[in-house]
Amino acid sequence: MYPAYAAPSDQAVRLYDELKRFLAEEVFPAEEAYERHRDEAGADDHTVPPVVEELKAKARERGLWNLFLPSESGLTQLEYAPLAELSGWSLELAPEAMNCQAPDTGNMELLHLVGTPAQQERWLRPLLDGEIRSAFAMTEPAVASSDATNIETRIERDGDEYVINGRKWWITGAADPRCQVLIVMGKTDPDAATHRQQSMVIVPVDTPGVTIGRSYPVFGRQDQHGHTVIEFTDARVPVANLLGEEGGGFAAAQMRLGPGRIHHVMRALGAGERALAMMVDRAKTRTAFGGLLAEQSAVREKIAESRVELDQARALCHLAAHTVDTEGNKGARHLIAAAKIAVPRAVLSVIDRAIQLHGAAGISDATPLASLWGWHRAMRIFDGPDEAHLTTLGRAELTRDPLFDLPPTLHDQFR
Repeated sequence: MYPAYAAPSDQAVRLYDELKRFLAEEVFPAEEAYERHRDEAGADDHTVPPVVEELKAKARERGLWNLFLPSESGLTQLEYAPLAELSGWSLELAPEAMNCQAPDTGNMELLHLVGTPAQQERWLRPLLDGEIRSAFAMTEPAVASSDATNIETRIERDGDEYVINGRKWWITGAADPRCQVLIVMGKTDPDAATHRQQSMVIVPVDTPGVTIGRSYPVFGRQDQHGHTVIEFTDARVPVANLLGEEGGGFAAAQMRLGPGRIHHVMRALGAGERALAMMVDRAKTRTAFGGLLAEQSAVREKIAESRVELDQARALCHLAAHTVDTEGNKGARHLIAAAKIAVPRAVLSVIDRAIQLHGAAGISDATPLASLWGWHRAMRIFDGPDEAHLTTLGRAELTRDPLFDLPPTLHDQFR
């Protein structure tokens, strides 16, 4: 089918222009206060800098709130893509200011799709209002969590309760004191069919038996929200906390990760654009060997390659978003996988060139480039590593019917 994109709505264009103003007037000036608070508090402190809550209030006043969720914003995924990209210019501040930050967005989508009315009232509403934060507890240290069927955490029914035992790690967001709820994936029936063994349950963080441990850094940098180890030791929650149906955990995980992946990809493009803008500014203001860096053909080639890679990556991202709109997450799954592979690779290439052009400043905290590189290198692992997506894409391509029956070749005469 020939893809034909609809023109963006007047609302989408208005929000895009408003978000550009918000970034310029409020977000970029607030970055210094954010970093200063984190430096003064220390890497192991995961409280939110006050400027974040200030930005959330200002974003909500401007109507820049919950734009990721079509039922709340009225936007299509394709219309949201340029907005998410803009937010990626300031990854630490803009997404959360708009209440469009991971992992809450994925959890909100899941609660919206399969949560009961009671679950939505108790947890979805305060998440949509930005009053609390959440975490998604799936990955485990003892197994390859890129294959979700490996998950070993047990969720066993005991009367009107589920009892949870297991160890999770790299649970993003759980170190933030505002995190009040976990969505936990574990096995309810190890004897069922492979993709029907898992279930998801809602677990408040203050449940007895839930212990949040250390937070792991990403390439030496502690993110404010943290990436923690969580131990579940005979943690009990009511059966009413089952999210969706028993045995539906694997399907729910795929349902959650699809939009999560494409939204990460959208934001990554913004980070790549910021790195390219920094590269251009550096080239136009830095003198070496008798002239501006911008006058050197090698530097111009780096800039040109970066523009080509970002525009290619954006085209794939937007095609995936359009397909989500027209065919649903399942119909778009292979395009989402392709974008999840291609965009971080492109963005990393651009950031790496920007680092090279900035020299020592690029590998330090004097610029945001080092932290941008670390996050987007990690992006090639979280939400499914490249290898898992490549395997899925290769399998799909091998089963795809070709557009034409191939004509005979010279080698056919030797068969």
